[in-house]
Amino acid sequence: MTEVATRIRDSFARQTMMQTLGAELVEVSKGRVVIVAPILAASQQQHGAGHAGLTFSIGDSAAGYSALTLMPPGAEVMTVEMKINLMSPAVGDRLVAEGRVIRAGRRLTVVSADVWAEVNGVRKHVAILQGTMIPV
Repeated sequence: MTEVATRIRDSFARQTMMQTLGAELVEVSKGRVVIVAPILAASQQQHGAGHAGLTFSIGDSAAGYSALTLMPPGAEVMTVEMKINLMSPAVGDRLVAEGRVIRAGRRLTVVSADVWAEVNGVRKHVAILQGTMIPV
């Protein structure tokens, strides 16, 4: 898994959007990736909660990178489609997105991500994403 984790971390480091959001890749394992991001003033909506765009961005990346953990060396991944259910306002210090593979096919991989808002280590489930990834 070390080679795969290195490849994923290198790819993540090239994502300027994740850098802009202050996101960090914290866990990589076979079929699973965790990304965290602070809820900065610049990524809040008008009520002070984390913007849905922040939630979607880190959830999509966590899900996509979970798919990449199962793909061969040299592959990259792109989202074909992604659906999100926003269940609660993203109020907290940071968001935690856990992406996982539901089914890895030959050409398409179905993925999911859960996103939690965290305050002082206490998490609230704020979103679920489900989508499809393709190797490129």
